[in-house]
Amino acid sequence: MDLQPVHSNETCWRFLINRKKGCESIMTQPQPVSASRGLQLFLLCFGVFVVYLDSTIVNVAMPAIQTDLKLGLQGLQWIFDAYALVFASLLLAAGAAGDRFGHKRVFIAGMIGFTVASILCALANSSGTLIAARTLQGACGALLMPVSLAIIRLLYDTPAARAKAIGIWAGIGGLALASGPVLGGWLVERFDWSSIFWINVPIGLIVVAGLVAKLRLPVSAAHGRKPFDAAGQLLFIASIGALAYAIIEGNAAGWSSAEVLASFALSAVAGILFIIQELRHRNPLVPISLFRNPAFIVAYLTNFLTFFGLFGVIFLMTLYLQQVEGLSAVDTGVRFLALTLAIMLGSIFGSPIASRVPPRILVPLGSLMAAAGLFGLTSVEAGISYWSYAWALALVGLGISLTGSSSTVALMSAARPEQAGIASGIMNTFRQMSAVFGVALAGVFVTGRLRNDGPSLLAELGLPGDLREKAAGALANGPAQSDALLALPEQWRQTTASAGASLFVDGMHDLLLAAATASLLCGTIAFALLTRHARKARMNTAADQARAHSAS
Repeated sequence: MDLQPVHSNETCWRFLINRKKGCESIMTQPQPVSASRGLQLFLLCFGVFVVYLDSTIVNVAMPAIQTDLKLGLQGLQWIFDAYALVFASLLLAAGAAGDRFGHKRVFIAGMIGFTVASILCALANSSGTLIAARTLQGACGALLMPVSLAIIRLLYDTPAARAKAIGIWAGIGGLALASGPVLGGWLVERFDWSSIFWINVPIGLIVVAGLVAKLRLPVSAAHGRKPFDAAGQLLFIASIGALAYAIIEGNAAGWSSAEVLASFALSAVAGILFIIQELRHRNPLVPISLFRNPAFIVAYLTNFLTFFGLFGVIFLMTLYLQQVEGLSAVDTGVRFLALTLAIMLGSIFGSPIASRVPPRILVPLGSLMAAAGLFGLTSVEAGISYWSYAWALALVGLGISLTGSSSTVALMSAARPEQAGIASGIMNTFRQMSAVFGVALAGVFVTGRLRNDGPSLLAELGLPGDLREKAAGALANGPAQSDALLALPEQWRQTTASAGASLFVDGMHDLLLAAATASLLCGTIAFALLTRHARKARMNTAADQARAHSAS
C-alpha cells in the first residue's frame, strides 16, 4: 500500500492502521518529508546529469584525444562505442538488478563505479586503457538511468507529483546534453582533454555522500525474485558486440578478411540463439511477443533509424569543425548549440504536442523534418559559413525530438501496465544501439573514402609516385594527422591535407544521405503501420457497436 508523506502528529494513527492490516511498522517504511524528498530528487538528477553529459562532452575532446594518444579514426570510434555498446547492452539488466538487490544500493554502486571509471579515463595514457575505462563507465552508467526512475517512482506515490519529478529528471538530462559541447570545449581549451573526466569526480562524490546520508526509500511489496535471463544477456552482448567490431574494423582489416567474416557470423549465430532463448525463458530479457504490436515496432524502429543519424552527425561534425575548419574546442561547442538547444526545446514541448497530434501524423512529420535537416547538412563544405547550415542542425534536433516524443507516447499508450517498464527499457536500448552503429557507420563511410579514393586523388593532384603511398597512409586515419603529414616534403603537406579534408567531407556527406534515407524510411513505415492499426481499431469498434445494437 502506498502512503502519502505524513506529519509527526499522525504517526501513531498511521502505525495502528498499518499494524491492523498486517503491514510493517511505519518506522520500517519511512516516508520523506517534502524538503528532504526534493533534496533526494536533486541528488538523483545530479547523478544522472553526468551520464547525459558524458554522451556529448566527450565528442568535443575527440580531436585532442586523437592528437595526444596518436589515434586513428578507428581508435576514436572505439572510445565512443565502447561506452555506448556496454551501456546499450546492460540497460535492461540494470532494472532487474535494482529490483533484485535494492534500488538505493544499485544506484550508489553505479555512481561509485562511474566515478572510479572517470578517474581511470582521466589518467589513461594509451588507447587501450582509455577504451577499457570507457567500457567500465558505460556499464556503471547503465545502472543509473533505469534505477533512478524506479527510485522516483518510490519517492513520489501520486501521479501528479511523479509526473512533475520525471519532468525535472528529463529537463536536467536535456540541460546536460545542451551544455556538454560548450562545457567540454571550455575544459579542453582551459586545461586538457582529461578534464572532461575529472569533472565527474566531485559530482560523483557529492551524490554518493548525499544519498548515503539522505535517501530513505519506502519498503516496496515483496514480489519474489524473478529468474534473471543471464544467457540472454550474454548472447545479446555477443551479437551486437561482434557486429560493431566487424563494422568498425572492416575497412582496416578488409571486408573479406577472416576476422571480419567470423565476427559477422558470430553476430548472426548469437542473434539467432538470443531469439530462441527469449522465446523459451520464463522471464525473458526481451519478450518477443511485444513485437507483434505495431506501436511497439514503430517506437523501436524510430529510436534506431532516426537517432543513428544524430550520433553520426555529432561524431563527424566535431572532427570536421576542428580538423577541417580549424576551429577551437569552444567554438565547436558553440556551433553545436543549434542542435542541442533544438533537442532540449523539442523534448520539453514534444510531449504536450504528442498528446494532441496522433503518432501516425507526428512520427512521419518528425522523420521528414529530421531527413530534411540531414539532407541540408550535405551542403557543408570546407570554408562554408556556419549560418548557412545552422538551420539544418536545428531541424535535425527538432525532428528527432518530436519523433522520439510521439513514438514514446504511442508506446506507453499501447503498453499494458505490466509491460510499461520492459517496453520502455527496450526502446531506450534501441536508442543506445543507434549510437553504437551510427558512429560505426560514420567511420565506414569516411574511412572508405580516405582509403579507397585517396591514392587516385593524390595522383590527380600531381604527387610523385614515391610520395603517393606515404601520403595515402597519412590520409588513412583522418583529415588531420599532423605527425604523418610532417613526414612529407613541405611543398606537398598542404596539398595532402586539402585532399584529406575534401575526402572527409565526401564521406560525411555519404553518411548524411544514408541517415536521411533511413529517417524517411522510418517515417514511411510508421505511417503505414499506424494508419493500418488505427483503421483496424475503428473497424473492430464499429463491429462491436453493431453486435451490441443487434443484441439489444
